[in-house]
Amino acid sequence: HEEISRTTRPASQYPTIMPKKIGLICTSACAMGDHETGAWFEEIATPYYALKEAGMEIVLVSPKGGEIPIDKGSMQGDFFTEDCKKFSDDAEAMAALKSSVKLEESHADSLDGIYLVGGHGTMDDFYSNALLHAVVEKMYAANKPIAADCHGPAALVKCKKPDGTPLMAGKKMTCFADTEETAVGLHEKVPEMIEAAFRAQGAEFSKADDWHPYAVTDGNLVTGQNPASSKPCVEQFIAICA
Repeated sequence: HEEISRTTRPASQYPTIMPKKIGLICTSACAMGDHETGAWFEEIATPYYALKEAGMEIVLVSPKGGEIPIDKGSMQGDFFTEDCKKFSDDAEAMAALKSSVKLEESHADSLDGIYLVGGHGTMDDFYSNALLHAVVEKMYAANKPIAADCHGPAALVKCKKPDGTPLMAGKKMTCFADTEETAVGLHEKVPEMIEAAFRAQGAEFSKADDWHPYAVTDGNLVTGQNPASSKPCVEQFIAICA
């Protein structure tokens, strides 16, 4: 009888399952010192479509709001992936990229999870951004899912756990490797080599061979190594959002 009553019950009586609201947080910086940069396009496009396919609501967020600068290097050759092409031709996606929401402290409460996109611009406005660090720390303490790919983990270097110890101390993690930073010739331009910084904090750092896809999950944190890691990073992030 219960089955019959279920099927005849008006749809309005069922609770509506709201899609999870995920902040895709990107840099607002178009330069790191004298080096022209921005966000890495693949690291926006790949998670954007994966999250959309998973039925999540996506909000593009940046420290300054408005148009997100794209690193020109990520628009060329093999770096310009199928997802990048799809995004470029997607009016809705491009409109969101040109009108990102300005990061606010309230995002720690209004968002169900955050995905920190890489690109060398993050070494300017993620690395020393107290507001972003506060949002990350609050979301971590609330056990909300956090992902960071490539240089996205620059946002985590100065974050703390609720007990005041470094956020990544004792955490299994990865990021853009120091060997990769050296290979692209920017090891003397970044404010800090982030792999070395995390190792010094006591993180359990691991990596794949340079430029190979690699991502690690530890609790509510997912980290990816490089642009090619966008796919495994977002897949593991979706898994912990479930």
